[in-house]
Amino acid sequence: MNFKKIETAYELVLENIQIIENQIKTHLYDALIEQNAFYLGASSTDQQVNDNNQRLHQLNLTKEEWRRVFQFIFIKAAQTEQLQANHQFTPDSIGFILLFLIEQLTASNELDVLEIGSGTGNLAATLVNNSQKKLDYLGIEIDDLLIDLAASTAEVMDLSVRFLQEDAVRPQILKASDIIISDLPVGFYPNDEIAKRYQVASPEGHTYAHHLLLEQSLKYLKKDGLALFLAPGNLLTSDQSGLLKNWLKDYADIIAVLTLPDSVFGNPDYTKSIFVLQKQTDHRAETFLYPLSSLQDQNILADFIENFQKWKIDNMHL
Repeated sequence: MNFKKIETAYELVLENIQIIENQIKTHLYDALIEQNAFYLGASSTDQQVNDNNQRLHQLNLTKEEWRRVFQFIFIKAAQTEQLQANHQFTPDSIGFILLFLIEQLTASNELDVLEIGSGTGNLAATLVNNSQKKLDYLGIEIDDLLIDLAASTAEVMDLSVRFLQEDAVRPQILKASDIIISDLPVGFYPNDEIAKRYQVASPEGHTYAHHLLLEQSLKYLKKDGLALFLAPGNLLTSDQSGLLKNWLKDYADIIAVLTLPDSVFGNPDYTKSIFVLQKQTDHRAETFLYPLSSLQDQNILADFIENFQKWKIDNMHL
């Protein structure tokens, strides 16, 4: 990976975004979508934008170099824009932990992967670019801005991925997947009539959207398939957790829980943990519990990997 090329490309893309923002008075994400279209061949009336895109083509970036460029743009957006919580991207430090879990817990070299709430598409690119396996990836996202953003950046990277714009809480006609993955959006689902169709529905008031998405997503998972969720740390202790646990005991086992450091999320109120579920397995595993106090400390990560692999030998039949 050529970090000098990444830095140069970032500066060129950022300059184009700023030109486009000033021209059409729009949000950074909208400007990035426009910039992606210009890079891919759409005509811009601004000569500087055209010149910068010509230089970008000459850099001949790899897929992973392009992903790093876009990630720096997303970091810039987080620093300068008032972003909704669901418009934040999943950090690399978490993305590579999820990728490690997928690679360790699956035997097949080809996997169907469904992401619920695909957001900016950064997690999709992290997985597809870096996996040792062949991933057939589909992302579902309701937000039209994020769908356009993820699709346009994927096209620039020339990624073999697909995105579908739908409300993931509503039933979809989808083939069963080997892997479900989601950085679950947190909050209440506003439509109580739809929520009532679910076993996890709250009898009073709104139901947590992440509970509904958990129940819905397991319907798309193969027997023995894995679901990896980035969810609130109090998922199993919140005021509606009894409904979730009562439903879950008939559908899947929680085989791993990794708590994550507050520093990754910036605000302790937004802290999440990784929950790994296995659907209707014949081989019930003892739950692997591990507090990841740092995602940068190599000693902590090495200890996690060592302990996880010991647990895997004793509990997983791959």
